[in-house]
Amino acid sequence: MGMNLISSETFDTIIDDQEVKLYTLKNKWGVTAQITNYGGRVVSLWLPDKTGHFEDVVLGFNDMDTYQKSKEKYFGALIGRYGNRIKKGRFVLEDSTYLLVKNNGENHLHGGNKGFESVVWKVNSFTENKLFLSYFSPHMEEGYPGNLTVSVEYQLTDENELSIQYFAQSDQTTIINLTHHSFFNLKGAGNGNVNDHLLQINADYFTPIDAQLIPTGVIQKVVNTPFDFLLPTQIGSRIDAVDDQLTYGHGYDHNYVLNPSDSLVSFAARVVEPVSKRTLEVYTNEPGMQFYGGNFLDGTVKGKKDKNYEHRGAFCLETQHFPDSPNKIQFPSTSLAAEEPYYSICIYKFGLL
Repeated sequence: MGMNLISSETFDTIIDDQEVKLYTLKNKWGVTAQITNYGGRVVSLWLPDKTGHFEDVVLGFNDMDTYQKSKEKYFGALIGRYGNRIKKGRFVLEDSTYLLVKNNGENHLHGGNKGFESVVWKVNSFTENKLFLSYFSPHMEEGYPGNLTVSVEYQLTDENELSIQYFAQSDQTTIINLTHHSFFNLKGAGNGNVNDHLLQINADYFTPIDAQLIPTGVIQKVVNTPFDFLLPTQIGSRIDAVDDQLTYGHGYDHNYVLNPSDSLVSFAARVVEPVSKRTLEVYTNEPGMQFYGGNFLDGTVKGKKDKNYEHRGAFCLETQHFPDSPNKIQFPSTSLAAEEPYYSICIYKFGLL
């Protein structure tokens, strides 16, 4: 099997006066996920290939210290209060203007300087295949209104699904857009780039961006563009096409408008790695999904097994509401009324061809 699980001792520490630990979930097939309550991060995820050989398929680090110091601050993390970008860090809600920190050029990204990826989550319960985390985000934390109580349940099922359920409630109207930011490479973390992975996205439309990666507000058909993944297509097959959207995103870093279905949870995407035959399917109740092709990885970050994470060495499929929704009336609303329950689910289902 050859699973070299990360030592839990390298995660045992105290941050902000709270205990940080590493928790290991396992199913009956040996699929294993290691998650820390610092940022609710998936640190490792071990999947078999067609021969039964296990590899760790998510980018990350061997110890807590590196997670805190690395310039790659989102590996495997829970993202909030607002996943993705908000233009100029500004939005209006119920006639009040809120100003958020600008931590991505002129814009606000992934909840600010200290988003949910950089806080210690409370461990409510932990069993062999479930980890239930919670966090209290006080009024005006990172500029967001309302005292927000958030909880997240990770479950690793015997159907080889890593299910992530998000629950939240605020005491006043606010905005919210929670997501998960694992960087996947189905060949194994650090084993080359992902351009040969076959990707299918169940979306007829995407939201084009400007040069600052903010949606223009247009909802555009994917047909006859390099963004058409309606049929399984190599991620890298059109990466060098002459296209303004690829230029602005430095490759793929775009929100897809998922095709709706009648079921509570819809099929969003499927990825196949042709050599190992590992597969990943994504299911969600969210209207959108960000497909990011690892464009800002540059080979300078050293990860697990002392491997450098090269350019486009991973992909992310982040289920979400659309970026900059508070400033785009035509996008699905990300407002959450006082005492209204928020619920989101993302399922990463793993398999073999």
